[in-house]
Amino acid sequence: MSTAMICWNCAAVLDQVLLPVSRHEYCPACSEAVHCCRLCVHYAPSRAESCAEDRAEPPTNKETANFCDFFSPMRGASRATQEDEAQAKARAKLDALFGGSGDSGRQDG
Repeated sequence: MSTAMICWNCAAVLDQVLLPVSRHEYCPACSEAVHCCRLCVHYAPSRAESCAEDRAEPPTNKETANFCDFFSPMRGASRATQEDEAQAKARAKLDALFGGSGDSGRQDG
């Protein structure tokens, strides 16, 4: 796994961002905030406040710059890439188990 920071929005490499990450840092490719929940190692969309750090008071908007003291930038593949890979693996397991493409047996209504 790479140790470079990757933008949570566009997956651009953020090698020019200085550490510690300032609240005023933005991705040069897409202009999204870098010091935000979406790029933090504690970001956990499956949790109630979308944060795995119990002591944090997470902001409502996870995609804007914030002052969180627990912010720690995620390194390596973007979370979107990791989630896509996990979903693809899960779908492949289901397809192997049920012998289908996943959508072929779905009925609406």
